[in-house]
Amino acid sequence: MLQQFNCKVALKSLAHITLIPPFIMPDTEQQALTDILKQFVQHQHPFTIHIKNFAAFKPRVIYVAVQTNPLLQQLKIALEEEILKAERFRIKKEERPFHPHITIANRDLQKEDFPKAWQHFNSLLYETSFTADNITLLRHNEQKNWLPVTSFRLPDNR
Repeated sequence: MLQQFNCKVALKSLAHITLIPPFIMPDTEQQALTDILKQFVQHQHPFTIHIKNFAAFKPRVIYVAVQTNPLLQQLKIALEEEILKAERFRIKKEERPFHPHITIANRDLQKEDFPKAWQHFNSLLYETSFTADNITLLRHNEQKNWLPVTSFRLPDNR
C-alpha cells in the first residue's frame, strides 16, 4: 500500500484488532483505565485468531479479514461492559455489529485509487493464524501516531 498507493496512515499504529473504538480520555484517567484492564485480563485466556484474505469498507478501507470467532466476540463484549461499568470514560455501548479486522489502508487511500488497490488485494490469497494473548492500550500522540501505552498478557491458567 505504501509503495504503490502512498498509503501511510495504517502504518501509524501497530497491526491490531480494535476492541473499543477510540475515545477522548484526559491524561489523568489513564491510570484508572490501566487498572481496569489489568484486572480484566486476569479472567481471560489466550485463543487463536484466524485471518483469511482481504476485504474492504468501500471506498477507502482495505483490511486483512479476521474470521468469525465467538471467543473474540465475547472478549470484546466483556471488555466493553467492564469499561462502561466504571462510568468514567467517554465510551458508549457499541450499536454496530463487531467487525474485527486489521487495517492496511484507510483514509489516505484516494477514492480514485481504490478500484486498482482493491483489485490487487482481492486477488491475493492470504491465510494465517496467531494466538491472541494480550490486550494493548494504544494512545494517540501529537504526531498522529497510535503508540502502545501498556500491554497485559492474558493468563494461560485454564
